[in-house]
Amino acid sequence: MTHDISLTTLLVLCVAAAAAGWIDAVVGGGGLLQLPALLVGLPHAAPAYVLGTNKAVAICGTSAAAVAYTRRAALDVRTAVRIGLAAMAGSLGGALFAAGIDSSVLRPLIMAVLLAVLAFVLFRPGFGAAATVPALPPSRRRVLAAIGVAGLGIGFYDGLIGPGTGTFLVLALAGILRMDLVAASGTSKIVNTCTNVGALVTFTVQGTVLWQVALPMAVFNLAGGATGARMALKRGTGFVRGVLVVVVVSLVCKLAFDQWGG
Repeated sequence: MTHDISLTTLLVLCVAAAAAGWIDAVVGGGGLLQLPALLVGLPHAAPAYVLGTNKAVAICGTSAAAVAYTRRAALDVRTAVRIGLAAMAGSLGGALFAAGIDSSVLRPLIMAVLLAVLAFVLFRPGFGAAATVPALPPSRRRVLAAIGVAGLGIGFYDGLIGPGTGTFLVLALAGILRMDLVAASGTSKIVNTCTNVGALVTFTVQGTVLWQVALPMAVFNLAGGATGARMALKRGTGFVRGVLVVVVVSLVCKLAFDQWGG
């Protein structure tokens, strides 16, 4: 299935993986770049293979970012792991449903997610610009709500489709647990690593991972994730928000043309 992929295409996918890892580590949403890039670069692959390959790549950058945040930021790792375990269960369920998704359905779904994230970023210009004042430890009720929404709910979405999971997690964690954005971003990486593990296990068992493409992309994604996490802790996310808007608009136009153009 991968014999007709040119070296140029593979190199472009590797660059996209590095950029996705960087974006995902800083503000979340790296899948908004990586998954559409795989759809464009692997036009003849079945959706399940594209999704499985995407997970095999994404887990590397997300894990690297999670380690970087844990070492350098004050995170509630215990709460993050609890949410992550629920997210893993959700992603396992989502991945099982993903095998039956048709490409004619997958592209519009991704475009809808892209437009929703774009609208949020544009109408909330203050998002990610600065950290808020740290809140008191969250109540048990809020933790349970985070486990349900950020864990099971977003975890299921991550296994089913995936793009925007990191951004959705940051928003959910900041809103429900009243975290500042740096803590929410770091916590989301721990949770997202768990969802990636759950989904990847399912895709691997089903044999829907193109390892010849995933392995080289994973190296670049890991480097991007580690670099992005370090930059997020030092410089904030204002610049990345601008880049994300440009990338999202470009990808929406590209996917719309692929779906309805020509």
